Amino acid sequence: MDTLCSLSGLDPLWDWNQTWYTHNPELSNCFQNTVLVWAPCIYLWVLSPFYCLHLYCHGRGPLPLSSLCSAKLLLGFFLASFGFVEFFYILLERRQEIQQHLVFLLSPVIRSLTVVLAVCLIHWERVRGCRSSVFLFFFWLLGVVCSLIPLHAKVQLAADQGLSPDIVRYLAFFSYFALQLAQLFLSCFADRAPSGKAILKNPCPVQDASFLSKILFWWFSGLLFKGYRSPLQAEDLWSLREEDTSEKIISDLEEEWTAERTKLQQQENPLNTSIALESRLPEQAQFLRKIQKEQSSGFCLLRTLARSFGPYFLTGTLCLIVHDAFMFSVPQVLSLLLGFMKDEDAPLWKGYFFATLMFLLSCLQSIFNHQYTYTCFTVGMRVKTAVMGLVYRKSLVVNSAARRTCTVGEIVNLVSADTQKLMDFVVYFNAVWLAPIEVTLCLFFLWQHLGPSALAGIATVIFIFPLNGFIARKRSKLQEIQMKYMDGRVKLMNEILNGIKILKFYAWEKAFLEQVLGYREKELKTLKKSQILYSVSIASFNSSSFLIAFAMFGVYVLIDDKNVLDAQKIFVSMAIINILKTPLSQLPFAMSTTMQALVSLKRLGKFLCQDELKPDNVTRESFKSDVDGVVFENGTFSWSKDGPPCLKRISVKVPCGSLVAVVGHVGSGKSSLLSAMLGETEKRSGTVSVKGSIAYVPQQAWIQNASLQDNILFGREKKESWYQRVLEACALLPDLDNLPAGDATEIGEKGLNLSGGQKQRVSLARAVYRKADVYLLDDPLSAVDAHVGQHIFNKVIGPRGILRDKTRVLVTHGMSFLPQADLILVLVDGEISERGSYQELLNRNGAFADFIHTFASSERKECFSEASQRGSKRLSVRLSVTEYMPFSRDLSQEQLISGDTNSISIEPLPDSDEDHIQEDLGKLTKADKARIGRVKLEMYIEYFHTIGLPLIVSIVFLYAFQQAASLSYNYWLSLWADQPVINGTQLNTDLKLGVYGALGFAQGIAIFGTTVAISLGCIIASRHLHLELLNNVLHSPMSFFETTPSGNLFNRFAKEIDAIDNMIPDGLKMMLGYFFKLMEVCIIVLMATPFAAVIILPMAFLYGFIQSFYVATSCQLRRLESVSRSPIYTHLNETVQGASVIRAFNEQSRFIMGVNHKVDHNQTAYFPRFVATRWLGVNLEFLGNGIVLAASILSVMSKGTLSPGMVGLAVSHSLQVTGFLSWIVRSWTDVENNIVSVERVKEYADTPKEAAWSIEGSSLPPSWPQKGTIEFKDYGLQYRKGLELALKGISVHIKEREKIGIVGRTGAGKSSLALGIFRILEAAKGQIYIDGINIAEIGLHDLRSRITIIPQDPVLFSGSLRMNLDPFDAYTDEEVWNALELAHLKHFVSELPDKLNHECSEGGENLSLGQRQLVCLARALLRKTKILVLDEATAALDLETDTLIQSTIRSQFEDCAVLTIAHRLNTIMDYTKVIVMDKGHVVEMDSPSNLIAKRGQFYYMCREAGLL
Repeated sequence: MDTLCSLSGLDPLWDWNQTWYTHNPELSNCFQNTVLVWAPCIYLWVLSPFYCLHLYCHGRGPLPLSSLCSAKLLLGFFLASFGFVEFFYILLERRQEIQQHLVFLLSPVIRSLTVVLAVCLIHWERVRGCRSSVFLFFFWLLGVVCSLIPLHAKVQLAADQGLSPDIVRYLAFFSYFALQLAQLFLSCFADRAPSGKAILKNPCPVQDASFLSKILFWWFSGLLFKGYRSPLQAEDLWSLREEDTSEKIISDLEEEWTAERTKLQQQENPLNTSIALESRLPEQAQFLRKIQKEQSSGFCLLRTLARSFGPYFLTGTLCLIVHDAFMFSVPQVLSLLLGFMKDEDAPLWKGYFFATLMFLLSCLQSIFNHQYTYTCFTVGMRVKTAVMGLVYRKSLVVNSAARRTCTVGEIVNLVSADTQKLMDFVVYFNAVWLAPIEVTLCLFFLWQHLGPSALAGIATVIFIFPLNGFIARKRSKLQEIQMKYMDGRVKLMNEILNGIKILKFYAWEKAFLEQVLGYREKELKTLKKSQILYSVSIASFNSSSFLIAFAMFGVYVLIDDKNVLDAQKIFVSMAIINILKTPLSQLPFAMSTTMQALVSLKRLGKFLCQDELKPDNVTRESFKSDVDGVVFENGTFSWSKDGPPCLKRISVKVPCGSLVAVVGHVGSGKSSLLSAMLGETEKRSGTVSVKGSIAYVPQQAWIQNASLQDNILFGREKKESWYQRVLEACALLPDLDNLPAGDATEIGEKGLNLSGGQKQRVSLARAVYRKADVYLLDDPLSAVDAHVGQHIFNKVIGPRGILRDKTRVLVTHGMSFLPQADLILVLVDGEISERGSYQELLNRNGAFADFIHTFASSERKECFSEASQRGSKRLSVRLSVTEYMPFSRDLSQEQLISGDTNSISIEPLPDSDEDHIQEDLGKLTKADKARIGRVKLEMYIEYFHTIGLPLIVSIVFLYAFQQAASLSYNYWLSLWADQPVINGTQLNTDLKLGVYGALGFAQGIAIFGTTVAISLGCIIASRHLHLELLNNVLHSPMSFFETTPSGNLFNRFAKEIDAIDNMIPDGLKMMLGYFFKLMEVCIIVLMATPFAAVIILPMAFLYGFIQSFYVATSCQLRRLESVSRSPIYTHLNETVQGASVIRAFNEQSRFIMGVNHKVDHNQTAYFPRFVATRWLGVNLEFLGNGIVLAASILSVMSKGTLSPGMVGLAVSHSLQVTGFLSWIVRSWTDVENNIVSVERVKEYADTPKEAAWSIEGSSLPPSWPQKGTIEFKDYGLQYRKGLELALKGISVHIKEREKIGIVGRTGAGKSSLALGIFRILEAAKGQIYIDGINIAEIGLHDLRSRITIIPQDPVLFSGSLRMNLDPFDAYTDEEVWNALELAHLKHFVSELPDKLNHECSEGGENLSLGQRQLVCLARALLRKTKILVLDEATAALDLETDTLIQSTIRSQFEDCAVLTIAHRLNTIMDYTKVIVMDKGHVVEMDSPSNLIAKRGQFYYMCREAGLL
């Protein structure tokens, strides 16, 4: 090269004296005209073949010739022509001395040919559909950068000599540079998409973004502007890119996974063949083999995921490695900058060069870091979609044996928790192998600066991190304990909310309030311990930089006096220590994340490798009317491969169009027979074939969370006339009238707002609507009333029903339907014992005849018990009062617990649905409050007010002290660094080290103090807010609980309180910590260079602007993402439970499309959420890098006045700013998101409250009521304002010791009387007097604790039996035993191991219904008040218990006034008086005998009941 240059009369290629050791650096002319010209050309020529190949392999179809592309081609043409013009000009001008201008001749030709290649590449990119070229962007950038130095040289030469000597060359160069700059500018933009392509509704702008926009995330700004201007809605979000959609990801992955799974099964098959051998293997060996199988399935899944997503993930890993290279370069450049500051003779340009280099390295570090994180999150998102899709598809094909091993909860857990673990694994996996390398590099560089003293730093690290590990373990144990208390509290709250009416009747709120607060105190005590430990952890981690530095510097200066700490050693070491903190903190987290991910992979692999239903279990053939519809030939079936057979030797032929009834005792295999037809069971031998399509009605109706109409249509098109026919046949028309929106009413999860009978009829309607060929009906009539069942049989299933021409297999217990069956199959222990028509079988006197007789005798009993279990009114003798109602309602309105009034009886379902709608609306409005990402300032004031001013002042003081200590020890270091070296040593190093150590330890103690103070303050606030919420809820009237869904209240006590306990304190600690650190950095930079204020102030405003943009949108995206997440889990839950129905109807593909849509909908909110964080990171880090540039440039400018120590302090601190800025905004966003919980908890402060529990200074006698007289004076009552009165002008006088029966049809207002006496509802008009005292003037607890009710539904709470009888411990054990004896429970309780301390489960489920009713009686006997209200249980009890209760009440409450709300008239025939109610009025009141004589309403009721 030198020879070529010397031929052209140029100086050598490189000269250090000309470029580095000079005050005016210049590159040699030879270098400028060769290397700088050829470098971009070499780049393009060497790499373009590979680039062309890449475009050829990944082409997307040609782009139209746009104006942008035309401009690029035109500029390229001009650029190429400039080179050729220059070449010919030199050829003509200098042809005599051509040898001396060889370099000048070659360069333009090479340059022009390269530009021609670039123009060809622009065209090739257009043909292959590349819209933004990274490759050419770097070519033009390299060209512009390489032209900058010749440009500077030419401008200087022109300034010195003028343009005249060589004007053409000058003009050519300047024009060429301008065109190159224009090409670089144009390559910053992306070409437009081809117009013919199908355009998505709201496409993601990343596809239209240029390379520059992609690396800086500018393409995201549009959404941020939109979110800032107005709250984001789901429709504002972009559609997913094609490569991120479920369909694309799973279609590619499913093939891979199927192949892997097949391979794995083939490996296992040789093992399975040796079953005989395996059975002989010891248990341990079998267990090891099982674990090995699970692990191999997990690794198979990992391999499949790696094959699909690995290449893209590796590009991210490459970015991380480049980021690390830049990260470690920064301290080296800082070292050079400090060396420059120390060297008084160093030229100023070097300082500017180092400052600019540091800025560029920091910027590149930011760009690569965020590209890596973006890649990781994108891969994580795709992995989540892939795993969700695989699990969902698997749940549709998994066989019943495998299905039993994994519950619905576990499957939902795989999709929620385990996919999250895999996403975390993707993000942190690289830290597992990279963090040790980073730590090693940090120690290597520290060793370079401080020698063996670096080992002292390692020793400190070895001490700090195990300490943190120990604290983490201790905290996780405490967390478990805290969760146990929280679970206890939340469980108790759930019981309180479910049994609130009982609490109010018995005035037990205070007792339960104390119990809840007991749990809460224990919970907060554990939380306090955990937070104090966490404070030690935070203090040690935040002081780790100081501790490592103190150990290293201390050892360094103490081992040798000649060891001098100058600015370079101190501040470069500090910069490296700050880098060291990141891998050290990431490594333990990355290790634990990896371990958790491996467990999750194992769990997922195990589930995805479960056995599937075999397609050959049943042969499906097309429908032919002349052959048998279902054929079994010697079939033996079992539920699992190794299990005992559930059906044996089954041979049946079901002719087309016939009705086959399947009967048998419980567990005889009736449902298994239908499952065998569906292919749900394992076929051991024989064959099954089904001709035509199938419709299936399962025994337990499966209802989707969708509208009633969608449940019936089940994916089919609506045909109005057929639809109406189906509704009428399935007896659904009366129900539609009661539903608020008819068939458009949304049905809650698992059919919450439908009764059992309604659900079963909807399930039947779904099958009928399908118009299938074969109908499999698994006891569909068991849940419906007898007359409804008859209607359905006649209209749908029977010989005259709309399915009369279809093949029907009906499993039934209904004897009345059997005579109309064409064929009856009798199953006994999985075998068909008899078959034939009804009459044939009866004549045989076999199993069928026995079955008929046992069933007929037990049918009446079952009628009662089933009615009570389903809470539905059954037509039976004992329910005579409601026997002649115009239509039978499935929901029981007669229960006092659910309220009973005219208005309610007409619209109970709308009511519940109203709540449902209100809940949805409520959710929206609550979200609205946080919608713009701004919570009202009052909420913060309210929250801090509960913490208390003294504590807040002390927190602020401690923070100020902490940062003052930090600032002092850092400033002390800079003074130490600047101390002159005398005779090769520094003076007073011991003193300096001592002061440094003292200040550092003071800061550590202050950090501990601050975090403890915040934790305590937040615990105080949390305790106060919970107590306030609990009091507000328990003081609310009954109407509040009826209109507020318990889920909403439950959420407040669980999720919101948890956020206030844990999330807000952590967010506040982080935010305040980083904010004060930022203040410290700004103060240090301003101390060093006060002029920096000019830069810092505008940057602060810009920062505030970016922050407000981000917070508003981020809060919205978080809300939208969480709202769209739960439907996925609900859908999965539903699918798993209804998998057999979905398979029977062959609707798998529709459900798969449904879940794809739901997952994609969730990802449309998740994707912008993590991009928002990247956008924020890049922008804030560029801002922070600006502060680094400002600090270093201003330091260079003030070289004469600033010491190296001060520069080192300012620059090394400014390097940390980028991290601080991002963390402040993120933690602020977390606080903002979680402070909404305070808002939601305080929501119930303003709701209406019931009257005071007790009135101070009340003159109520302790023994009141002594007589037990009750007087109603023109009493009226309404359920809610605006509704009609439920009781109208009641005037009744009940004397002491009178026994009053209250009767009336449904909705007459019987239960409303009781609600009025207990003031569950306040009087709308009139008064009630008890013993002459107006009950409206006394405290609610004073009233409710002096009168007693035995409710219809016996409600028990989890806790001891004694607590259930006497929560206040007001009675002695003797009195309690006495009450139990009178209630006929003494014998039962005395035989229990724990006697009175016997633990009742939730709702008292470990006691029978009768025993629970007797416990309620014992409560009443214990209180023994002068007034007893008895709400009789409808058919809930067996006759024996019922007789016991009645006789006990007659004997024990002889001297009390007893009011019985009677459902069975025979129990009140011996009462003093009977009150007959109708439509809220008392229509008759007299003794039973007199009322019968009057032949009024009571007389007719008695006749209906068969008592006359």
